[in-house]
Amino acid sequence: MNQISTNADAYFAAVMAEFEAFTPKKAQDVSRRGFFKLSAAAGAGLVIAFAVNPKVAEAATAAKEFVPNSFVRVAPDGVITIICKGPEIGQGIKTAFPLIVAEELDAAWSDVKVEQALIMPDIYGRQSAGGSTSIPANWDQLRKAGGVARAMLVSAAAKQWGVKESELTAQDSAVIHAATGRKLKYGELAMKAAALPVPDPATVPFKTRDQYRLLGKSYTGVENLEVVTGKPLFGIDVKLPGMLYAAYEKCPATGGKVASANLDYIKTLPGVKDAFIIEGNGVVSEVMPGVAIVADSTWAAFRAKAALQIKWDESNASKDSWTKSVTKAHEIAGKRGDTVIYSKGDVEGTFKGAAKTVEAFYSYPFVPHATLEPQNTTAWLKTDSKGDSLEMWIPSQTSDRAKTQVAKILGLKESQCTLHQTRAGGGFGRRLVNDPACEAAAIAQRVPNTPIKLTWTREDDMRHDFYRVGGFHNLRGALDAKGKLVGWSNHFITFTTDGKNPVTGGNFPNEEFPLPLLAASETTQTMLPLMTPCGAWRAPRSNGIAFAVQSFINELAVAAGRDHIEFFLEILGEPRHLPPQTIATLNTGRAADVVKLAAEKAGWGKTMPKGRGLGFGFHFSHAGHVAEIAEVSVDANNKITVHKLTVAADIGPIINMSGAINQCQGAAVDGVSTMMNLMVNIENGRVLEGNFTEYPILRMKDAPQVDVHFIQSNNLPTGLGEPALPPAMPAIANAVFAASGRRLRSMPLRQAGLTT
Repeated sequence: MNQISTNADAYFAAVMAEFEAFTPKKAQDVSRRGFFKLSAAAGAGLVIAFAVNPKVAEAATAAKEFVPNSFVRVAPDGVITIICKGPEIGQGIKTAFPLIVAEELDAAWSDVKVEQALIMPDIYGRQSAGGSTSIPANWDQLRKAGGVARAMLVSAAAKQWGVKESELTAQDSAVIHAATGRKLKYGELAMKAAALPVPDPATVPFKTRDQYRLLGKSYTGVENLEVVTGKPLFGIDVKLPGMLYAAYEKCPATGGKVASANLDYIKTLPGVKDAFIIEGNGVVSEVMPGVAIVADSTWAAFRAKAALQIKWDESNASKDSWTKSVTKAHEIAGKRGDTVIYSKGDVEGTFKGAAKTVEAFYSYPFVPHATLEPQNTTAWLKTDSKGDSLEMWIPSQTSDRAKTQVAKILGLKESQCTLHQTRAGGGFGRRLVNDPACEAAAIAQRVPNTPIKLTWTREDDMRHDFYRVGGFHNLRGALDAKGKLVGWSNHFITFTTDGKNPVTGGNFPNEEFPLPLLAASETTQTMLPLMTPCGAWRAPRSNGIAFAVQSFINELAVAAGRDHIEFFLEILGEPRHLPPQTIATLNTGRAADVVKLAAEKAGWGKTMPKGRGLGFGFHFSHAGHVAEIAEVSVDANNKITVHKLTVAADIGPIINMSGAINQCQGAAVDGVSTMMNLMVNIENGRVLEGNFTEYPILRMKDAPQVDVHFIQSNNLPTGLGEPALPPAMPAIANAVFAASGRRLRSMPLRQAGLTT
């Protein structure tokens, strides 16, 4: 069972490697050959052939459209169709990606129609969303797509008018000759442009930020109307003629397999068409053993699933226990870890000579993703004399990877698989793993030539997740006589499935804040054994590290008798970009700027009523520098109210202001929910909680006001689905201390008897 989550871990590592490969210098100076090299080095393979794809070109020529590349079509009637290559999971990519293309194309946004791309990584390159990498990883590719199209349209106008291209400008879907006042709309130029050779993308200049006409403004999402009016956009909405519906029951403890099941009885139940055992391929991220039920409705499948009587063989199944893990962590916390992650200076000497030392133990539990839309996939395996083929509708964050997985499971070539990317009702990292798609493919193989929709119950979703891993930090800090932080030590206790590496999201970066900023600092690590599958959960690793580290810094500031923000800014020191100076490393100047902005906007230092306090948190993650200040009250009955969160962020230039604010607000509220209420207990390898009655996600009435402010720097833009979540949790903990004097070192706060 050491295969648990191995494949998923490799993919997550590749996503992060791709993300970290992008630096401002590389992103701004990429030739055609360099562009392909950069993409290949980042693990994405072929990104785009800017020459027209033959099949796309043939169809477009028949329709008399201009198709300069795989992203843009311009019809003679002036409609500009921009293809969104990435999955829309609520993060706004289906609006942001086309905006980037449209900006360089100089299109009028009102002329733009957006379509979702089929999963064709040989044409589009990486078609996934994770790690807040979508924007930085695709920024140049999308700008080039728009810029190449614009250049060809300008060239077509120059040839028609007999003037130099340098005399022309493009704006609002038209080419303009200022000297004569002439104007040609893109639709009028479409077929003339189609006859021209495609220019080398490296010769097409990008706009500078001061030239943007579209980016940075607010736009409603391109599917907002459909979402709020209930149009069928999501995977769970898919309906096909003759479709059957499936449910799948797996062992509640990871690693268990079916010994026997009452299949004969299940087949007699109303609506049930078939029931059978699937042995699985032994990989948790693909197909684990279980019982599949196929019925004429989801309701019939779920009712039959509830009647299953399965005897599980748990001889090799998980026996994980959160209670035992907590006990073990407390036992070893005061010792140094088994492995040294980072060491700098004379740590023990610094502590011996310190004027004051502080020590604290922090912990956080396992949590599921709990996406609003449960996991689902529709698969249709077609067999005929021409050969087998698969068509699939999938709400995944990594449909490009799913295509490879399902092809292998079914023994098909990827060219025999057509995958439709549907909108997903939340991802947060859960849909990086394609186990529902792999299960649907395995079930469809047993019922060929019939569309099969697999839908998980909420209990399936909660109890068969790839969880945010729990963790523990035993932190020590040393202060000198002036109250300055001079020494830092952290024994980080995490989990491993293979005995060699931390689980996904359970690693500690070797230069995590504040380690490189101090003369004496260290982090050591101990790993506890685990079989429960873990995965990337919104702001992986950062979501736990920020709570522990930033809360402890507040403890140190209090022990030093100093203002928290003043103390924090002193740690940052002079403005500088930490090595290796990539988008993935902290810039202390950018960090200080967002801290100061948050403090200004929140009124840091103002007098607060009794029982009410302000708390500060900062974290750098996924290339985003984000500071947050929480305003919290604690009443005599230990009821906590988070009244307001002030968010200040620097993620480079904003693509869609409305979407950016939405992402910050959503992440901050998610942070509040996680900090206050969320956890699952694991005993005997089983996740005990199964629905929202036991997993109390924050309700709308308890959501705080969230004010968002941006510093729009000229740095490479990054994603925003994750960076605003981690600072919320320490900000709340520190505000609770300011309001009540009570120090809370464990998430969620309801464990300490506090309520919302």
